Amino acid sequence: MYLLLALVSLLITAGSFYYFQAKDGGTLFLISGIVFAILTAVFGVIYLSSRLNKTDDIHITE
Repeated sequence: MYLLLALVSLLITAGSFYYFQAKDGGTLFLISGIVFAILTAVFGVIYLSSRLNKTDDIHITE
């Protein structure tokens, strides 16, 4: 789920920055690009951290 959200956010980020550069879209596309870039990083970190210790059991005595 988080991987899908990260990929969608990445596509929206790329589109926003493209429209900002090519079409001179103004600050709306720049701000939305920055926001979705941050969301891409957040969703990517959540996805990678959830897969880190999926099979390892961590006990309090270790």
